[in-house]
Amino acid sequence: MGFPKTRMRRLRGSASMRRLVRETTVSVDDLVYPLFVREGEGIKEPIKSMDGCFHFSPDTIVAEAAEVASLGIPAVLLFGLPGEKDEIGSQAWAENGVVQRAIRGIKKETPDLLVVTDVCLCEFTDHGHCGVIKDGKVDNDPTCELLAKMALSHTQAGADIVAPSDMMDGRVKYIREALEENGFENIPIMSYAAKYASAFYGPFRDAAESAPAFGDRRTYQMDACNADEAMAEIALDIEEGADIVMVKPALAYMDIIYRARQRFDCPIAAYNVSGEYMMVKSSAAAGLSDEEATMMEVLTSLKRAGADILITYFAKDAAIQLCNYK
Repeated sequence: MGFPKTRMRRLRGSASMRRLVRETTVSVDDLVYPLFVREGEGIKEPIKSMDGCFHFSPDTIVAEAAEVASLGIPAVLLFGLPGEKDEIGSQAWAENGVVQRAIRGIKKETPDLLVVTDVCLCEFTDHGHCGVIKDGKVDNDPTCELLAKMALSHTQAGADIVAPSDMMDGRVKYIREALEENGFENIPIMSYAAKYASAFYGPFRDAAESAPAFGDRRTYQMDACNADEAMAEIALDIEEGADIVMVKPALAYMDIIYRARQRFDCPIAAYNVSGEYMMVKSSAAAGLSDEEATMMEVLTSLKRAGADILITYFAKDAAIQLCNYK
């Protein structure tokens, strides 16, 4: 039935009406807030490349995590910056490493806050690549063995979820086996299953001090031109034992999120990465857009595409604004 009997505007006439018929909603329950912890004490330093984000030391990150929990956000995602780096990233699985100490501190203060840990060697190696280097290239299988040690170390320190982001073949299998063999069969793995080699990571690499010293990561992160390959990557990770799969970046890859949602039944996370975050921040700072409205539109679009979990540097701002967003 066409106009005038059908008038689509009838259901848009007021804020309450729009809320009543809204198809897609973002909840604070969807949010994960990334945090950066670095070696030292009493540190809370602004990250120059990422407005509103900070480097914390293991002691100060505890209060930040408590604030996150007070906003109702269910989880944080930890990235570590060690005091020392070497060719294999050995501080990544050190019992008293910077991430391990942060985990213990957060879980002691806010035990109900989920602590997710990024499992990758790039921040811990002196060359900045995500694994062991052999003949100028990242050697896949020895890297997986070290990633399993790293994930196990995080779990022993109290992590609730481990999140491998390296894009080595088979790393989910290595990690799942290490967890099972050590009595951690109930620890979920959130796999960065479809992680693309992206220009949107620029601010993060500055924040995490993890830019590669030579070459790039295109031999292990995905080609931005490929979508079918992402479905294969996700299927393999689920088969190997991943409980949650992630698409990263998010905004330029909403088609991948949508396709994954149509095909797979497990929870899907979308990582709203640093470059996407700073596009919104920079536009608002230049007076070209409304930051809060743009933020919520971005997050809603990711939910609409099919994401269940939103990993975003906007998590705290979004938690505050959600009750007012119409």
